[in-house]
Amino acid sequence: MAQSRFHGRFETETRGCEAPACREAGEFRAPGHRPNGFDGPGQWRWFCLEHVRQFNDGYDWFEGMNADEILAAQSPASGWRTESPTFGPRAGVDGMPRWADFDDPLDAISARAGGIRSRAEREAKMAMSGQFSKDEAAALEVMGLGSDTDRRRLRRRYSELVRRYHPDRNGGNRSHEARLTAVVDAYQLLRQNKAIV
Repeated sequence: MAQSRFHGRFETETRGCEAPACREAGEFRAPGHRPNGFDGPGQWRWFCLEHVRQFNDGYDWFEGMNADEILAAQSPASGWRTESPTFGPRAGVDGMPRWADFDDPLDAISARAGGIRSRAEREAKMAMSGQFSKDEAAALEVMGLGSDTDRRRLRRRYSELVRRYHPDRNGGNRSHEARLTAVVDAYQLLRQNKAIV
């Protein structure tokens, strides 16, 4: 399907205009009966140039909205109210780069990729040393500890991370529960390791 670069025409010989009794080719798309959503892209209606112009003249984007929803949709800040984790107050925790720390977003992406690579290398070295299994090496990464850790440091780090991620310490915010569960599981695994004294 070839698309004309400037005016949205999709040249086709097989699709006809959906306007009743029109025999022209349906080369221009318009919003369909089902919008884009969670289960995939929406459906398009296809019209000739004359009928797509008529459709656009009568199209109401605000159809089905109440007055408050229309006002909110017209706001210049519409769509910017949801906080992205990258810009949130907890950004930069656990080695995740914060966009604000970089002039170029590609530098932030590169820093994240470098962190993933170095973490994988550290896990491999710990597992190859024979002191830790692969799971234990990954657990040390979750805890933010190295292979030189001892029981006292492990307990202190565990206590610190539980305080950081527990909902009671975050005003009831349960968004860090998965992280808290990973920390608890990592601690339970590591405290059974005889190499950590």
